[in-house]
Amino acid sequence: MPDLRTRRAAGDPAGRLAAWATAWLAGRVPYDDALEAVTGDRAHVVQGPDGSRPLGEVLTSLRGRGERRLRLVLPVPGDVHGLPPVPALAATAMEAGQAVVGDTLVLLPATATTETVLWTQVDLPAGCLAPPPVEGTLRSLSGRLDLAVGDAARTLAGLDLARWHPEVPALLAGLSAAPADPGLPPDTDPVAVSVLTRARRLATVLDLALADSPGGAVTAGQMAAREDALRPLSDAVREATTAVWNWLPR
Repeated sequence: MPDLRTRRAAGDPAGRLAAWATAWLAGRVPYDDALEAVTGDRAHVVQGPDGSRPLGEVLTSLRGRGERRLRLVLPVPGDVHGLPPVPALAATAMEAGQAVVGDTLVLLPATATTETVLWTQVDLPAGCLAPPPVEGTLRSLSGRLDLAVGDAARTLAGLDLARWHPEVPALLAGLSAAPADPGLPPDTDPVAVSVLTRARRLATVLDLALADSPGGAVTAGQMAAREDALRPLSDAVREATTAVWNWLPR
């Protein structure tokens, strides 16, 4: 299983909750299917203003709260668009790496293990609405991913990733393979499935590229240069991931 950093970059588990809760609220999937898709075989517990509750109880309460749609937000330093203007929320969300945003609440995955996912619930004051995250068309985001990979190829080669991480060539070669099931609702556009499959592979490559090679000493300047060179790819992965998990049928 990928580490938590990779799961965050791929929008999991927050993206899964946003997509399936929205599908259930819209009547596109049954409640039991949505809950199973989000929780899998792990216990999901939400710590909120009224104490701890199973995620299923929070999901059940969404209609009573007037929620119609939840959105994934993947905040990074310098870009927290999509988060409500609540004091200290941006810092907490950046620490979590992702957030599920509704009209009345925000859910943040605090910790995740193979057995348990712990969430933090932040209730929003009345009238405190978040601007929706930017969502480009699926085909334009797919094209941007392709361009970003091409531009980053020289940087990835210069980092000699294949020497330290022999799985990288297979990850990159697999970008054109048939998409795997990424856990999206069943009526999702096939283009979205393809885009998320590629974004997940690239998120793993970015994790490896931004990690120090075994036994290698990297200065702060070298790390900053590496991050700058890979930022266009990182931004493209983040935007594509956000758009796919927030996709709605037309």
